[in-house]
Amino acid sequence: MKLIRFGLAGAEKPGVVTNDGMFDVSSFGEDFGEKFFETDGLTRLEQWWKANGATAPKVAEGTRLGSPIQRPSKIICIGLNYADHAKETNAAIPKEPIVFFKSTTALVGPNDELVIPKDSVKTDWEVELAVVIGKKASYVEEKDAEDYIAGYALHNDYSERAFQIERGGQWVKGKSCDTFAPLGPWLATKDEISDINNLRLWLTVNGNKYQDGTTANLIFKIPFIVSYLSQFMTLLPGDVISTGTPAGVGLGMNPQVYLKAGDVIELGIDGLGTSRQQAVAWKK
Repeated sequence: MKLIRFGLAGAEKPGVVTNDGMFDVSSFGEDFGEKFFETDGLTRLEQWWKANGATAPKVAEGTRLGSPIQRPSKIICIGLNYADHAKETNAAIPKEPIVFFKSTTALVGPNDELVIPKDSVKTDWEVELAVVIGKKASYVEEKDAEDYIAGYALHNDYSERAFQIERGGQWVKGKSCDTFAPLGPWLATKDEISDINNLRLWLTVNGNKYQDGTTANLIFKIPFIVSYLSQFMTLLPGDVISTGTPAGVGLGMNPQVYLKAGDVIELGIDGLGTSRQQAVAWKK
């Protein structure tokens, strides 16, 4: 299935996407959050859809999409997980996954505006494959990791490089600004993706292509990442793991290129749709 949430920000309703369009599944009675995933909501929704999908109202084309999941307990990111990206930033290939957090308040819809933070001069882009956890995971073996995955989504891991690199402390400061985590357009369940290790991911700014990579080049593959993280923390249903970005970020350009108000960022991943953000200046 492909899950969406649609409507005004903060008042989104649950829906699904099929070959016939987008449909409102509000009458299913649940939103797509931790409790939904924890209680095998995907199976229950699929059964409900088989019985009731024919009468589900259609969502009008052009309706705003929110994040396909409610605000998760955490957004966990993996840094430098593509060798070409590590090289462009003059970083060593990591021997173990580099782990950092992104504030959940950064989460927005896939086509919402990107707000350039106050005093920002180095706002950057990062197209990434996001993994959504389907059930509570702690000390998971790598061979069992896929059992704990609900599905996948497109994510733009926006970064303010001066905040991230030049202000001391951890990367989270440069990753957590409002609107820095547009997710979606949809959450695709595992059965929707035939080969998660062979997906093209790309990103353009104002029509100019900067990123064009493949998940085949992930240094640490998804089952390993899920298992690895579960050794250090409990992963809860609905948690998001963003798996890293390929080469082509603004930080890696010579000269470096950063976003400004008016810029249009478009990105996509095979099977996970596309998203579009327009950058706007921060306003008090």
